Amino acid sequence: MHKRSMKHATVVITGATSGIGRAIAMEFAAAKANLVLAARNEDNLRDIVQECIRQGAHAVSVPTDVSELDAMEKLAAMAEAAFEGPIAVWINNAGIGTFGEFSETPLEAHVQVVKTNLIGYMNGCFAVLPYFKKARTGVIINMNSSGAFVPMPFASGYSASKFGLLGFMEALRGELIHDTNIHVCDIYPYFVNTPGFRHAGNYMGVTLKPLPLTIESEVVAQAVFALAQSPRAQTTLGWPTYAARVAYTLFPGLTRSLTGQFLRAYFQTAVPSPQTEGTIFESKREIGRSSGTPSAVAHLPALKPLVSKPMILGAAGLAAVGLGVFLATRSKSRAKLSGKMKSEIDDPSVRTLSENDDYPLYERLQGSQIAKA
Repeated sequence: MHKRSMKHATVVITGATSGIGRAIAMEFAAAKANLVLAARNEDNLRDIVQECIRQGAHAVSVPTDVSELDAMEKLAAMAEAAFEGPIAVWINNAGIGTFGEFSETPLEAHVQVVKTNLIGYMNGCFAVLPYFKKARTGVIINMNSSGAFVPMPFASGYSASKFGLLGFMEALRGELIHDTNIHVCDIYPYFVNTPGFRHAGNYMGVTLKPLPLTIESEVVAQAVFALAQSPRAQTTLGWPTYAARVAYTLFPGLTRSLTGQFLRAYFQTAVPSPQTEGTIFESKREIGRSSGTPSAVAHLPALKPLVSKPMILGAAGLAAVGLGVFLATRSKSRAKLSGKMKSEIDDPSVRTLSENDDYPLYERLQGSQIAKA
């Protein structure tokens, strides 16, 4: 497939001032893209715009709250008019989270997470799609996570947003099946080493840190840039995401239980700290950073090994074993059920429904598709 050039292409990035968004902005700036950067804090936006300009890119900022449709439509209109060409790439990246037991976390905190992580992405797609349909081309890239495949106990609002985003994007791709030059791309990284843990709403009363084996923001940014050049529907980063996805597909109850026990034990051993709403309701002035804790956690290797054939084959092997166990178990269950049904049919005391029975249900089924079948 021919790779699209990003030089002078108009690229919109939400959540551009910190973490993954900042790394994405710098990645596209290095390619001399025309950048329209959006986030809530105007001062933080000014900083990242200047950094991108120093890289040789053209960049403008648009203070934006992604949870507000009017703000996103304004962002799309300004991006379309900012440079000579139309919007080429729209990156929905803004994201927040909370940690805490569901009933002990303010409901408005859960709602804010869903408004940002799900409604914000819907707003972005709603705002930009008219421009893409007019131009008959465009790429939407959505930052999802491994949380779209495996539920996160103690982060239920986050799980709701990510599971919902997965469903929304699958449905949207189905609607756009005939718009062959409009691409909807999702990226699912494992835990990323960003300042997001410091920004999160913390209702656990302990210090939040990234779990071991994180991915660097720059690795995710490289994957996003690759999608902009050669779009595809889904990209998964990090072998733990593959493993967790397979495990939850085959053994949802066990995976859910182990995840909950692990996180509970993790929080019980963490250093106590005051509860805080973080930046979920209001952004704060800060020095922009892509990484969270530079030396505190182990990191996964770079992008290429993350999608290696051995990893994919290993996941497929695990899936095959699990499928075999599932089919064997189901065959035994069917055999038991078949034997039970046969014994009931042979038993004259067991009545069956017939047209001679005075059952309104049977009459209603007459002539229906169910009865005809």
